[in-house]
Amino acid sequence: MNVSIKNVIEALTTPAVPIENNVDELQFGNPNTVVTGIATTFLATQEVIEKAKALGINLIISHEGIFYSHRFNSKIAEDNKVYKKKCQTLKESGIAIYRYHDYPHRYAPDAITAGLLKKLGFEDYEVENRQIASILEIPQMTVKEVITHIKNKLGISNIRFTGDLSMPCRRAGILVGYRGSGEVAIPLFEKENLDIVIYGEGPEWETPEYVRDAIYQGQNKALIVLGHRESEAAAMEYLVKELQNKFPDVPVKFIAETPVFKTI
Repeated sequence: MNVSIKNVIEALTTPAVPIENNVDELQFGNPNTVVTGIATTFLATQEVIEKAKALGINLIISHEGIFYSHRFNSKIAEDNKVYKKKCQTLKESGIAIYRYHDYPHRYAPDAITAGLLKKLGFEDYEVENRQIASILEIPQMTVKEVITHIKNKLGISNIRFTGDLSMPCRRAGILVGYRGSGEVAIPLFEKENLDIVIYGEGPEWETPEYVRDAIYQGQNKALIVLGHRESEAAAMEYLVKELQNKFPDVPVKFIAETPVFKTI
């Protein structure tokens, strides 16, 4: 039985409550096109698109927006050679792009957070689930042991942190993506008596500076900054199995982007 792009989108957005003014949309392609293969990814970079084309895939499900902004920004796209080249590649390849962002974040529990917890092996330690954060009680580990654990589980070589590497941790907060603002993370530290917060990214002059002052005052606090992609990609990888179960006759593959930052 043929599966259309519309069929896949309906499977991804049901039974979540409809979301007004959301960013999830078919950005390229025709909803009635028969799907020859699906790729899930954190962000459909030029590299990911070309890899999908080589694999005969004609539908990419991208968590983040592919044109350098959360919502399409005409000021960025105007007379931009990189934007035009990417559009040309998509049109010539016939690949459709579906942005899948708000729906997974609105599921209960948040599907993106759940994916990270599963990848880290922390799902059994969750004691409270909130829409924007998970509160964990982990087996006692030092900050250094937490960092080593995360690096091994996520396959990343470098992690930014602030705090004493020998400090023991029990209560932890997990915030994926761009949820590391002081408005979100600092009250969690205080109200939940957290030892450590692990988040994707956030303004560097907010939560990190709070942690810096807390440490200087003699409090036991620590912060780990994973990076936006590193905190959210696992959920898009786990989405492969879900789609395979729903559409067993359609090849489904996770395509990882090459990390955007290098360290020296």
